[in-house]
Amino acid sequence: MSTIEAKPFVFPFDGKWRPETVAIIVVDIQSDFLSETGYFARKGYDPSPLRTIIPNVAAILEAAREAGCHIVWTRQGYRADLADLTEYERWRCKRAGITFDGPDADRVLTRAANGYDIVPELTVRPSEPLVEKTANGAFYQTDLDMILRTAGIQHLIFTGCTTEVCVSSTMREAADRKYQCLLVEDACASSDKAMHDAAVEMVMVEDGIFGVVADTQAVLNGLSELARNPG
Repeated sequence: MSTIEAKPFVFPFDGKWRPETVAIIVVDIQSDFLSETGYFARKGYDPSPLRTIIPNVAAILEAAREAGCHIVWTRQGYRADLADLTEYERWRCKRAGITFDGPDADRVLTRAANGYDIVPELTVRPSEPLVEKTANGAFYQTDLDMILRTAGIQHLIFTGCTTEVCVSSTMREAADRKYQCLLVEDACASSDKAMHDAAVEMVMVEDGIFGVVADTQAVLNGLSELARNPG
């Protein structure tokens, strides 16, 4: 019986998992968040800490694919025609100098713009679903839950950015839907270490109310064992 060493308890809690019940969730690792000219940087945040997780995410993806697990990606952004951009959101962006109107309009966080793409260091394979979202949580008004239920997925391993916003929001939504969740603390990132650390700690309140936390090496060890003993 294989498990991943995690806090406050092992994942999965009962050791009952198979590759086909596991999905790696890769949250919003897009150029708009990780590049020095993207949305995140334009809002005044330092994207460099977000880039540090790319090697860990890549290693987890390789191990998960080798084990036969699922990979599900998410991207956040507005429709290309901006039909879902509210006046409130337009106003908030304008406060950071980001505009969506006129010949010099910024195209950050907009579908079909270059910054919307997953960073070039990571590859989305044709067989791996990519969920398009407009909210912080990836379950809101998307088909993510249907994708997971249809595939028989019960165990979710979270990577991506940012820890305290989109990763945390999606993980909480998943926990409410009764998925077993694990946050990979060094394969998720924020521009602010204090916010990252706080988000990690909040996963484990009330003895793991939202899930458990592990590091990349523990996840790689668990996935390697799962590949050898798929159940």
